Amino acid sequence: MIEETSKIPQATSKRLPLYYRFLQNFASANKKRISSGELSEAMKIDAATIRRDFSHFGALGRKGYGYDVQYLLRFFREALDQDKETDVALIGVGSLGSAFVKYNFHKNHNTRIVMAFDPAATIEGVEKSGIPIYHPSQITQKMEEEGIEVAILTVPASEAQKITDELVEMGIKGILNFTPVRLTAPESVRIHTIDLSVELQALIYFIKNDLKNSQIE
Repeated sequence: MIEETSKIPQATSKRLPLYYRFLQNFASANKKRISSGELSEAMKIDAATIRRDFSHFGALGRKGYGYDVQYLLRFFREALDQDKETDVALIGVGSLGSAFVKYNFHKNHNTRIVMAFDPAATIEGVEKSGIPIYHPSQITQKMEEEGIEVAILTVPASEAQKITDELVEMGIKGILNFTPVRLTAPESVRIHTIDLSVELQALIYFIKNDLKNSQIE
């Protein structure tokens, strides 16, 4: 795993899984080497951005040659720690949570939901799509037993901070937050918030703004 990743810009870090995914596609197509232009065309990311991202990791390619696909695959596999499996807990099995249970990161073989929690579950637990679902009163016990350090939060907004506090207390390292609440946690806990309604509103705004600009031109 690459050291001193804190020096890598956050925007670059977020693109690393995308680079790895598209490199896998190139490798599957028996592509031996690629240029930043080819990667740009496939990913719809500016080639200059790709070169700048890669420059943070040293000399990944050679001028006039481009990038060796297998070398980049090995590099990003190590950077993303792809050889290590990560078990994840899902908290909240409503409509969105149920979709996660069904999907369970089938295209990402090193990440999987191994347990879930929902108020509708009994103390004994139930099973859905092969995943045990327990009552929230067992979050600390079950997650500590399995050493789980990452959780997905798809609970009602009114419960989000309370559950976050419990997760922090039991030593959580990261939370993928799908609630509209801006959660409070120590700096040692990484929280990524995905507010679907905000993202949709932003998309509509940009569509309308693009339309206005095109009419002005």
